Amino acid sequence: MQIEEKLSLLNYKTDKGYEHITVKPDICAVCPDHFCTFACPASCYTLIEGKLNFKYEDCVECGTCFFACSHGSVAWSNPKGGHGVKYKYG
Repeated sequence: MQIEEKLSLLNYKTDKGYEHITVKPDICAVCPDHFCTFACPASCYTLIEGKLNFKYEDCVECGTCFFACSHGSVAWSNPKGGHGVKYKYG
């Protein structure tokens, strides 16, 4: 099974008032690398006409983007209150 197929099976519970990942658009606008677009296994980060688009709702809470961003744009905190990915096997 491809990673895209596995990701499509996840069940998400989101809270519009709480984003466990935020990005700083002023830093992203001048980023020469955009490593987040390559590193994120869930493709939460995409470039659209040179502008970074981010969808926290699709996040699998792996934290890869936090480490991939070498410019300090990504602020990542542990999800609270059971929000985020609901894993079938633990």
